Amino acid sequence: MNPADPQQLPDDIAALKAMVLAAHARETAADQKRLALEAEVAAHEAAIAQMNAAKAADAEKIARLESIVAMLKRAQFGTRSEKLRIDPLDAEQMAFVFDELQTGLGAIRAERDKRAGTAALRPPRPRKGFAPHLERIEQIIEPEVPADCVGLEAVRIGEDVSERLDVTLATFRVIVTRRPKYAYRLADGEDRIVQAPAPDHLIAGGIPTEALLAQVAVSKYADGLPLYRQEEIYARDGVELDRSLMAQWMGRVGFELEPLAQYVLHTIKQGERIFADETRLPTLAPGSGKVKTAWLWAYARDDRPFGGSGPPMVAYRFEDSRSGDCVAQHLDGYRGILQIDGYAAYNRLGKDRGTNDAMTLAGCWAHSRRKFFDLHASDGSPFASAVVKAMAPLWAIEEDIRGHGAELRTSIRAERSRPIVTELFAMLDRELPRLSGKSKLAEAIRYTLSRRAALERFLADGRIEIDSNIVERVIRPQTITRKNALFAGSDGGGRAWATIATLITTAKMNGVDPHAWLTQTLERIEAGWPNSQIADLMPWNFRQ
Repeated sequence: MNPADPQQLPDDIAALKAMVLAAHARETAADQKRLALEAEVAAHEAAIAQMNAAKAADAEKIARLESIVAMLKRAQFGTRSEKLRIDPLDAEQMAFVFDELQTGLGAIRAERDKRAGTAALRPPRPRKGFAPHLERIEQIIEPEVPADCVGLEAVRIGEDVSERLDVTLATFRVIVTRRPKYAYRLADGEDRIVQAPAPDHLIAGGIPTEALLAQVAVSKYADGLPLYRQEEIYARDGVELDRSLMAQWMGRVGFELEPLAQYVLHTIKQGERIFADETRLPTLAPGSGKVKTAWLWAYARDDRPFGGSGPPMVAYRFEDSRSGDCVAQHLDGYRGILQIDGYAAYNRLGKDRGTNDAMTLAGCWAHSRRKFFDLHASDGSPFASAVVKAMAPLWAIEEDIRGHGAELRTSIRAERSRPIVTELFAMLDRELPRLSGKSKLAEAIRYTLSRRAALERFLADGRIEIDSNIVERVIRPQTITRKNALFAGSDGGGRAWATIATLITTAKMNGVDPHAWLTQTLERIEAGWPNSQIADLMPWNFRQ
């Protein structure tokens, strides 16, 4: 029946009512379906809009973080003018910043990929692959045989190979030493008891092997893990090592290594140039329970910047004073170049004081630049900014000549660096009379002018560096360890700290695994290594 045709409509009123109700029901159902479809479309549109908004927000976050990364890279590697735009960060702080930014980027990208249902981009692998000495564990994943290939011969035509880096956590183990006893009945009827003698150990009657002693020492003095944290870490393996016991072990290790540390300082004093620096080392004052300020002195030798072939090394010395008497004692007999910061205690050692039989003091331009940079960063001093910008080319020149011989470095500095230095001091001379004598800028200028002779020495001697960053780099890890350990605990602890850190840091400077070196060295000492061959124990002579 066609409702649109009046001839086909029923004459019965009840039938007509039923037909109208049915038509109304169909219209209502159609309206509901239409509304449901519209709601579904609106929901999809909202989801798409939300996804697009999230993508835009992610893109904005990523762009912002990447712009910060780019800015920091410019600050670290860009032109000197770009470096003026942010506060200077040392290499370690810069590394921390980059780590956190990359972590943030990784989290945002992972969330974005999860929402989109796509696989994350594969991160780049190490350029040279994994080191060949690492153990390889082969895993072969065979494919399932398709149903239509069952019983047929399979011909291998190739394979895809991938490598992932895995790690097994360091685990404790117990070395069980058994020494059987044997009884022999001699011809005269007497019994003779025979047993191998107990092997000697560095800690007589103690539980640690030399490898464990090395683990504790490297963790504390190289990785900044104080003994109480190591105690907690080892407890997770069910191994109870009281920190006071480990502290006693470190005292013994420091005692055994002291001749080696003395040899390192002796070798440093044979060099043509020494870098010196010092840092605070809070120490518990005996009997008072209070913390006093002691000092960790550092003396570094690194001849590589001027083409030298000698190994790099550092020697630390613990003292309760920052007096110049300390460095005079440490470097007694040395008459070469001493590269220092602006600390006045070193001045008494220099030839400028009228003593011919003395050291040649070389200044640090980085310390001078820092004073002007602080003024540039804090109050935007135009003159301080101009000074920092004028100094910048000096470091660019140093980058060009690093690793070349001393004569070539001297020649290039005379041609390129000397005019810059001359103009810098002329700028300072002109500006100082115009300033209030109490101003910070006048203070920075006087600091530099008063050290002019020491600062200019690098121009005439290619063995001298423009700054003392070499020693600052090796003293910085000790400041981190100092913060984590709070204080050395005693003068003896400070001396052990200086001794052990001397050898571990020197190993790191020479690209030597400090744990492997220290384990081998302690084993050799325990076995009675002769003092006449102490040079063979040095980290730069280490052979696995």
